[in-house]
Amino acid sequence: MDSVLVLNADLGPLHRVSLRHAVRMLFRRVAEVHESEPDIRIGVFPVPTVVRLVSYVVTRWRYSAGPAWSRPGVFARDGRRCGYCGATATTIDHILPRSRGGRNSWTNTVAACSGCNQRKGNRTPVEARMPLRLTPAAPTWASLAQR
Repeated sequence: MDSVLVLNADLGPLHRVSLRHAVRMLFRRVAEVHESEPDIRIGVFPVPTVVRLVSYVVTRWRYSAGPAWSRPGVFARDGRRCGYCGATATTIDHILPRSRGGRNSWTNTVAACSGCNQRKGNRTPVEARMPLRLTPAAPTWASLAQR
């Protein structure tokens, strides 16, 4: 168990925290256990897998624009799988290469293995005859919190 899902008071997902952080939240009574590991305890608390905040946290700002583009975000969105062959991804590939005006955006980047990234080079997937296995799209906060 390396992370615990934090739910808002209305049961909407917020983010993930470490087990240690979750236990501190329980101790301070900021959160309550929503789901836990059966028959395993840390002191008086069951080992949580999901905690729910006691009071509602306003997060309007998070849902208006969605998460900002980031390399770790692209890896999380694509499940660390290459968008071309499905192998373990180690790099980020721009669908429209940066040298041709491609930007760092959710719809222009995919996770890729180094072999596919090198093979594609400075071309588009159509020019390189390397079809994408997925259609890149901007993720939601909820989808990134599940990873």
